[in-house]
Amino acid sequence: MTASTTPTSASAAIHAGQSGERTADVSRNTAETKIRVRVNLDGSGQASLATGIGFFDHMLDQIARHGLIDLDIQCEGDLHIDGHHTVEDVGITLGQAVARAVGDKKGIRRYGHAYVPLDEALSRVVIDFSGRPGLHMDVQFTSGTVGGFDTQLAFEFFQGFVNHAGATLHIDNLKGVNAHHQCETIFKAFARAVRAALELDPRSAGVIPSTKGSL
Repeated sequence: MTASTTPTSASAAIHAGQSGERTADVSRNTAETKIRVRVNLDGSGQASLATGIGFFDHMLDQIARHGLIDLDIQCEGDLHIDGHHTVEDVGITLGQAVARAVGDKKGIRRYGHAYVPLDEALSRVVIDFSGRPGLHMDVQFTSGTVGGFDTQLAFEFFQGFVNHAGATLHIDNLKGVNAHHQCETIFKAFARAVRAALELDPRSAGVIPSTKGSL
């Protein structure tokens, strides 16, 4: 992608779904990335992904499939520099889309957790859609790259997500030798935790899950 004359500050256009639908369509355009994210939180796990980073697309596909979120992410980023801006900005835009789709959070379970294994690797993810952004990630990747994906960027993706989704997120890789397996268990566990947290609880229909009365 060639250098852009677009202002460096992000401009995001957000379109809400129809009443009762938990969907969102968010665009974010900067001098570094041009992104459109569409989500349906009550989908079937369908995904259309094009970020220019194959392994990252593979990880985003885990979020859709295991989170049962229909996910459409299209991104043009400055990959001639590296993948940092693309991965971070996709996390930001996905966080914005999820926050928009969730709305006032009435009726959701709010908390979710999951343990996911893949061969020798095992990861645990716990999430709280509290409205308070926070990332606590304890992962020692055994390799700096997987399929051209800089494993340090996993942190940047999740940091961007929590900052804009308003979530507290704990990620721990408990075991792992193969970095591909480590990363995949993290993203799968994240998807399962998000799915559990955003599921509508029939026993709390129309109720915000907080004693404060708002999140």
